[in-house]
Amino acid sequence: MNINMIRAAAKRIDEIAQRTPLLNSSFLDAIAGRRVWVKPECLQHTGSFKFRGAYSALSALDDATRARGVIAFSSGNHAQGVALAAKMHGTSAVIIMPSDAPALKIANTIAYGAEVVLYDRATESRDEIGARLSDERGLTLIKPYDEPQVIAGQGTCGLEIAEDANALGIKNADVIVCCGGGGLTSGIALALEADAPTLRARPAEPMGFDDVARSLRAGKIERNPSLSGNICDAIITPQAGDLTWPHMQRLCGPGLVVSEDEVLDAMAQAFLRLKLVAEPGGAAALAAALYRTDEIEGDDVIVTISGGNVDPAMFTRALARL
Repeated sequence: MNINMIRAAAKRIDEIAQRTPLLNSSFLDAIAGRRVWVKPECLQHTGSFKFRGAYSALSALDDATRARGVIAFSSGNHAQGVALAAKMHGTSAVIIMPSDAPALKIANTIAYGAEVVLYDRATESRDEIGARLSDERGLTLIKPYDEPQVIAGQGTCGLEIAEDANALGIKNADVIVCCGGGGLTSGIALALEADAPTLRARPAEPMGFDDVARSLRAGKIERNPSLSGNICDAIITPQAGDLTWPHMQRLCGPGLVVSEDEVLDAMAQAFLRLKLVAEPGGAAALAAALYRTDEIEGDDVIVTISGGNVDPAMFTRALARL
């Protein structure tokens, strides 16, 4: 992984992916005690940043490989990104999803044209299912984060942040990133290193599933003890990726950890002040900026809202806190 791969991915997805802006609200600034700049990837195709990496990965395949179809594992956002990217490239996609994934994400993945195979997290192995289908059909696996071309696609988000921060005169700031396996975090960190070295990426995670924050403190990869039990399903992974971890260890500041209540409050504030719909995992970085203010320095902070694919019941739960 290097900046040249990110720049190449940016050329491939140019005029395909949405170029999302940096948004600001004086109301959010007042809560945080500093200027808060929001990168709304919830407005990206498929409602999440995952489209960037998926399109980057598929567009990098040779024609013959791509024509045989692709396969992916995902609880929802990567699934939708791969499904739409495959549709745009005129090929097929099989997505292996846990049966307890949010209903909206399953429905959307099917609507984008993918074949969805559901499995039980407790009793079935997605790896075994994926290996069997790949062998039977000759499919190419598109990993959700530990894949160079996926990381390159996510890094295009960082290129945009660097360019817009420069235009706004933001010289020093933490860039807080909703973090699961680290594809978006490491991609943004690499882009900032090249184009905005005074900006620093920092991962944001939910309490009890803060493996990256713990890994950064320990200097080695730490695992999460559980893979369920938090509303931030989109950013719960076993541990940081083998490819993403070295970049995060080298480039990221300390991790930030937020509670479910803080995430729900951040979702409500994003809607109230910016008219944005954020899913729980997608609001973790904003929650950190608003409610972990003593762990952040400087006059500015930049955050990603990484996804907006939230079921109505969960969104209603967040809005009720207003």
